[in-house]
Amino acid sequence: MQEIKSVDIMSWAKIHALFGIVFGLIYGIMFALMGAAIGLSRGIPGVEAFGALSIIMFPIIFAICGFIGGAITALMYNFFAGKIGGVKVDLAPE
Repeated sequence: MQEIKSVDIMSWAKIHALFGIVFGLIYGIMFALMGAAIGLSRGIPGVEAFGALSIIMFPIIFAICGFIGGAITALMYNFFAGKIGGVKVDLAPE
């Protein structure tokens, strides 16, 4: 068994930011579709613009939050792994 003693904070934060972009885009598309449907069915002007804006803003917001959350998670992992030990993984030889 191999043990992960620490993780690089920046690389972990960047991976979480990429996950945030993907999930933000998915949520943004869903909000755009729902906004368009609600706006057309209820005759509410401007709801379509909010939907289009959500496709742009959600990935940005989710990426920022993912980066910050990933950095905090990596810091906490490094702290706790130093105290009680890291995650043990079984790696296969190449």
